[in-house]
Amino acid sequence: MKSHDLSFLVLGAGAVGGITAALMKVKGYNVEVICKYDDYASLISGQGINVKGVRGNFTVQLPAYSSAVKLKEKKDVILHATKATDMTQAAMEAMPLLKDEGCFVSMQNGICEDELIRVAGNNRVIGCVTGWGATMESPGNLIMTSSGDFILGYPDREPDEFLNLVAEALSSVVPVRMTENIMGHLYSKLIINSCITSLGAICGLYLGKMLSMEKVRRIFIEIIRESVLVADSMKIRIETFGGKLDFKKFIAGTGPLADLKRHLMIRLIGFRYRRLKSSSLQSLERGKQSEIEYLNGYIVRNAEKYNIEVPVNKAVVRLIHEIEAKKREISVNNFSDPAFERFN
Repeated sequence: MKSHDLSFLVLGAGAVGGITAALMKVKGYNVEVICKYDDYASLISGQGINVKGVRGNFTVQLPAYSSAVKLKEKKDVILHATKATDMTQAAMEAMPLLKDEGCFVSMQNGICEDELIRVAGNNRVIGCVTGWGATMESPGNLIMTSSGDFILGYPDREPDEFLNLVAEALSSVVPVRMTENIMGHLYSKLIINSCITSLGAICGLYLGKMLSMEKVRRIFIEIIRESVLVADSMKIRIETFGGKLDFKKFIAGTGPLADLKRHLMIRLIGFRYRRLKSSSLQSLERGKQSEIEYLNGYIVRNAEKYNIEVPVNKAVVRLIHEIEAKKREISVNNFSDPAFERFN
């Protein structure tokens, strides 16, 4: 079998899902799309998805549907690119469309693989880390903001020929790396998102401004410390983030010099990505749920299983849920919460 013999269904035609589907279609792959709304499905099928950015400007028409029941043909691969909050329901609806030997590819922020395995069963899930940037300008108009790669791997077994075929297909979007430690890569991205995305949602600031505040940097460091403790108990070997940030080395060492190095590294992250706006913040501003339960919430749930105290991650989850419930405003004043008092 060749990769072009595989049939693909993309769940979710947002920034990542839409661009992935469009670039695969350009390369001749058999791709169909399910999106949330009839109007958007009609737009994609009619005038197509317009993509611009680091891969150039182009428009691609794709077969698109607003419901899984409208499709008849079963698929080899379902690329699951909905928001994490919609992941379980979308997977359950799409299950009848997955061939017996087929697999889901989980493309969410956070770690959703365990939940997806509960829906699809063992040996039917491929973990995926999306290492490139995208945004939706408006429905059907997507921007690929940065290049990068995909990292693919099975949560429960070693790479095989099927994974090779999926990787070859996805390489029409960006380069693909395969790994035997996908949970380590997913957890690495989870940590950085639990700091950057979640803290940004609490305060409403762009990353540069947020990380210029010493108290926020102290909270950032503590989120990492707690997350590493949980990973150790879960027997997850955390991979280096972006090939540069080794979280265990980052938190190692005591004293003023070690602390200074940590703060300098965080300031550099803030400077490099100073105009970055938290995706969870954008969701909250639109009145939608954040993905907090799949970020810091994942850390908290697993900490409870191993009786590990993670007070900072717990506080972050609580604050964002209070914002979602309209009991709290998005404000830098949220860092004055009693849970963060020790970081003054």
